[in-house]
Amino acid sequence: MQLLGTLPPTYAELSTEEMEARIRTIKSRLGNRLFLPAHHYQKDEVVQFADATGDSLQLARLAEQMSEAEYIVFCGVHFMAETADMLTRDDQLVVLPDLRAGCSMADMADIDQTEIAWEELTDQFGEDIIPITYVNSTAAIKAFVGRHGGATVTSSNAHDIVQWALDSGKRILFLPDQHLGRNTAFDLGIPLEAMAVWDPLREQLNIDGAIEDVQVILWKGHCSVHEKFNVNQIKTFREREPERRIIVHPECAFDVVQEADEAGSTSYIIQQIEASAPGTKWAIGTEMNLVNRLAATHPELDIVSLNPYMCPCLTMNRIDLPHLLWALESLETEPVNVIKVDAETTKWSKQALERMLGR
Repeated sequence: MQLLGTLPPTYAELSTEEMEARIRTIKSRLGNRLFLPAHHYQKDEVVQFADATGDSLQLARLAEQMSEAEYIVFCGVHFMAETADMLTRDDQLVVLPDLRAGCSMADMADIDQTEIAWEELTDQFGEDIIPITYVNSTAAIKAFVGRHGGATVTSSNAHDIVQWALDSGKRILFLPDQHLGRNTAFDLGIPLEAMAVWDPLREQLNIDGAIEDVQVILWKGHCSVHEKFNVNQIKTFREREPERRIIVHPECAFDVVQEADEAGSTSYIIQQIEASAPGTKWAIGTEMNLVNRLAATHPELDIVSLNPYMCPCLTMNRIDLPHLLWALESLETEPVNVIKVDAETTKWSKQALERMLGR
């Protein structure tokens, strides 16, 4: 089994038509032995072959249900494939078509930094902290959270899980996205002055209010895509087209979420668009591939990106036709880019996931 590899140059020389034909042939031959999930942010050239599209945890849980599948070729990023591997059986093979498809947000919290932060914070606050991690994190971070009695969250259920943690009477350490943590906590009534930010590079806690009032400790991480949206973009639309509604993802900065008409998870954004009356105008603050796909599938609506100069998620876009074809053609000979999480990490990560799913 080849755990990683570099795309052979012959694949880059193939025409789009030939690659698509070969992928269709493989999918037809393997049938239920193959499950090919694709995240909402993937390119259309990849999404066209997906057996299911969705967000990261939704797709991993679907993979778990595919009992006949021998191969799960996950078109997303590294942490998503890790979660799929942890939820599926040991005899099922999870492959990421391009190992360079990572997540800058997940990479902003590594396990060594987290262990250092935990030691510093528990020295300062005692054991009175519950760690919560966004599913957009590495398996090692999920396992850390599981070992310390915490849970994972998605952008869809963050309010419920953070409320559960707050109800325990303990402080929260929210990894790795400070914006989702801040927006969620604020929605639940936690004032900004009761939030602090842990800077893992400087190994220090930044506080605006009194330290004894801190209820939520936010990890200084962010999504490189959603940080590209700002209040000035919203104000420009307000001035030019006051009838255009603004909807953004809660990974956007606090002031952007407060200024927008609506904010919600990827699933929420899709649902709002699908429920809109014909002629409704939207400016959407999320990843460009999804915005373009929504605009193409809903010609009855006027849909644009909140940031007209927005790029797609660069790491997500590493999955392309050549890498997908290569991964598929390697399955029955020498699989490439296999994602395998060790048993101990899987055990504790699943604890964090199960605490979330049980709420």
